Amino acid sequence: MSNIIKLLPDSVANQIAAGEVIQRPASAVKELLENAIDAGSTSVDLIIKDAGKTLIQVIDNGAGMSAIDARMSFERHATSKISKADDLFAIRTMGFRGEALASIAAIAQVEIKTRPHEDELGTCLKIEGSTLMSQESCQCPAGTNIMVKNLFFNVPARRNFLKSNTAETRHIIEEFIRISVIHPDISFSMVHNGKLVFKLISGGFKSRIIGLFGKAYDQRLLPVEQKTDMLTIHGFIGKPEYAKKTRGEQYLFVNGRFIKHAYLHHAIVNAFKELIPSDAYPTYFLNIQIDPQEIDINIHPTKTEVNFRDIQYVYAVMLAAVKQSIGKHNVTPTIDFTVDPSLEAMLAQRPEGEIKQPTITIDPDYNPFKTKSTVRGQTGTFSRSSAQEWQKVFTGDIPGREEKDETFPQGEEQPETEDSQGSFYLLHSKYILTGVRSGLMIIDLQKAHARILYEQFLEQLTGKEKPSQQQLFPHNLHFSPGDAEIIRSLKDDLVKLGFVIETLGKNGFVINGIPADLLETDVEAVLEKIIENHKQHAKDLDYDKNIILARSMAVNASIKPGIRLSQMEMADIFNRLFACKVPEIAPDGSRIVTIIGLTDIEKLMKM
Repeated sequence: MSNIIKLLPDSVANQIAAGEVIQRPASAVKELLENAIDAGSTSVDLIIKDAGKTLIQVIDNGAGMSAIDARMSFERHATSKISKADDLFAIRTMGFRGEALASIAAIAQVEIKTRPHEDELGTCLKIEGSTLMSQESCQCPAGTNIMVKNLFFNVPARRNFLKSNTAETRHIIEEFIRISVIHPDISFSMVHNGKLVFKLISGGFKSRIIGLFGKAYDQRLLPVEQKTDMLTIHGFIGKPEYAKKTRGEQYLFVNGRFIKHAYLHHAIVNAFKELIPSDAYPTYFLNIQIDPQEIDINIHPTKTEVNFRDIQYVYAVMLAAVKQSIGKHNVTPTIDFTVDPSLEAMLAQRPEGEIKQPTITIDPDYNPFKTKSTVRGQTGTFSRSSAQEWQKVFTGDIPGREEKDETFPQGEEQPETEDSQGSFYLLHSKYILTGVRSGLMIIDLQKAHARILYEQFLEQLTGKEKPSQQQLFPHNLHFSPGDAEIIRSLKDDLVKLGFVIETLGKNGFVINGIPADLLETDVEAVLEKIIENHKQHAKDLDYDKNIILARSMAVNASIKPGIRLSQMEMADIFNRLFACKVPEIAPDGSRIVTIIGLTDIEKLMKM
């Protein structure tokens, strides 16, 4: 039997490893920025072109590398961060695997210029597909300048699976924020296609958040400080009134490393319980300082997953820290049972004697519906003819006047409903009931209206633009950099729906017009929901931008429970619903219409 197991060449092994480490341009940006931080840099510049597909360049003023170190850095599992297995439980650097540069060099054309501060000449290396093309001495500033060109040039299948430039840029911005926000002592800048996106100077944690997300966050943040024997939690949370309908402004760090941890996220959300709506997400920027021996970060190549030795303890401390911050800064409403001093002073100055309650004078015989020649009121009298002229103003029912139904004898109470096909009744302001031949039809009011609007918005997105209602006072909205990128990418489609949007600064927008079916108070919530749905479904294989937009708009613009409708309004919804292509299914896939058969009703009545 011949041997079938073979040792893979290094170039093939590096491409396999690159599939785990470098999934998209944002992954390469993350690895390069982390290397710059580990090098002790005080200034880091990121330059990208075509969303990182053409160029990713990171320039830092860190320690730099010698000629031998520069060459060794592109070998697999070559690292300066650890030297033995025990070091994995004492990691305080961002990187430690020694796979990033080797993986990048396997799928891109890499050029690096680096020089230690004590040397006069630096080293320039050029590598393509794991193959060293050249290595020579060169003049360059102290630090490292690495350029990654034509990512996935030798793996065309991977390159074809990349998203649009807008989507890939959004992922790069997100990685840039995750790294720069937790390192406020380092100056960062980001340039995309020759345009400056961020220019961050060194400073404090709060000033870094404001620099990334805007000046509005100066008044939105509450400090969090909690220290125990095992760990320290510090950072900021957003005030409950500024909670958003979209994820994205939740940043949790462990020893300066961004992580995703659903259990600790639940602790933070639980602290905001009953302070924010159930479909809203709180804002937080929290860093956990803990002994590296208490955690394990060697789980996934992206290093965003972390295991804690005592996660229940960390959960309890996190919950207490956030609750303490909310209560300490008087965010939760309090009831003051003490008497207002100004009220006490007013009572002290009241005149002596009995205090009389104010009274008004009324005419008990006054009735505007009596057929008298004159009617006397508090301000004088008016004739019967003037009373008749006054009644002409009202074309509907006169308040206080009861209409008599001749079909029911006087003295008997008229029933509120009648059992005949074609009548509609509103149950608890949530369901429309109507009789059909087979029994009783129940229609979910909100879902029915959402289905009507959903098909209407879909038609608008595939057709001409819908006229919008202009706003007397435009809405000024501010989003995070990643969310603002989504709004910019969806701007043309939002215009078709009836929005009139103009850009205001880097991440701000002015809403001058909104769709006719939308209330002014719902504008920000609708846009946040559109962003959130886009984030959730953008990775789906069957992703359809028009469907996501139409569904988000329909759900948020539909009738809310608690509204009262007339017979004509319920009939209109009924007719429009059954004119839809799929009248029985809501945009979210749930059921709209249910029919209870006559036999089932008869069985219930006999029980």
